[in-house]
Amino acid sequence: MKYLVWIFIVVSLLASCGEKKTPDVSGIKVNLELQRFDQDFFAMDTSNIDKSLQILHEKYPVFLQDFLFNILALPPQPDSIKILERQLKLFRQSYASLHDLADKVFADMTDVQQEVTRGLQFVKYYFPDYKLPSKLTTFIGPIDSYGNIITTDALGVGLQLYMGSSYSLYRDAGVLEQYPAYISRRFDKKYIALNCIKTVVDDLFPDNTVGRPLIEQMVQSGKRLYLLDHLLPETADTVKTGYTKKQLDGCRANESTIWSYFVQSDLLFSTDPSLTRDYMNEAPKTEAFGQDSPGLIGQFVGWQIVKKWMNKNGSTTVAEMMKTKAKTIFDGTKYKP
Repeated sequence: MKYLVWIFIVVSLLASCGEKKTPDVSGIKVNLELQRFDQDFFAMDTSNIDKSLQILHEKYPVFLQDFLFNILALPPQPDSIKILERQLKLFRQSYASLHDLADKVFADMTDVQQEVTRGLQFVKYYFPDYKLPSKLTTFIGPIDSYGNIITTDALGVGLQLYMGSSYSLYRDAGVLEQYPAYISRRFDKKYIALNCIKTVVDDLFPDNTVGRPLIEQMVQSGKRLYLLDHLLPETADTVKTGYTKKQLDGCRANESTIWSYFVQSDLLFSTDPSLTRDYMNEAPKTEAFGQDSPGLIGQFVGWQIVKKWMNKNGSTTVAEMMKTKAKTIFDGTKYKP
């Protein structure tokens, strides 16, 4: 009996040694102010647009410019205040019903603010020299505009792309052309924090995969996903990957089959965009793997490669991993599931 107890203790210790503990970031101070630009914008007095914009500018000296000229795409120097006034009124009328619903859906954003703040604490832990945004600014923009942006001091969140997957506008034929159902199913509040932190990751590590071989694109995508594992450790893998549970479970169950396909099809070192896009772009499925597979399946392969490489190089930090060339990581794993 004592022998069995000792076996249990040893096995438990070995298991715990294999688990990477989430660092305690509670002591890292992050001040993230929530700003409801969406509410202030729709509350402004349209009978005096010039004065209303001045008031908004005092509260949002940086963001207002981004909103008017980048998000709404208004001419930088309109011919007259009358033209600007007409365009703003038209936009407000077109999106009034969305704003009214957003006031209810996002009446309380404390949970989102806290989740983004925690993600930024991990960003500061792993990248202490990075200047964190100090504001979380919500806005309502055109449906075909940005869902997330980063400015010099703020993370901007376009609520028009987070109204819930069942929101009627997302079923409109014109909107479906731009955002098919497999994309708009992620237009939900639970994806806001993830996309905010992804925006920070893009700021830290701009994409440099254009024209690279497929395997390097996969590994680069896997590095970003591995980094998100550490910046948002409590976030579900289905949210981080964008896959459904069935799709993710299928990838895990068929990891060796997926890898064999790429090897046997001689695709790993292809740089032909007409081939690589089938595995690195959003899609309802990956044709080669059937109806139940996810699009962007290349990120799953890269994710597994990066995890294996990090397990073999236990002393390597996340920051060092992000700076390591994709080819170096692939060559170092000798990946064969």
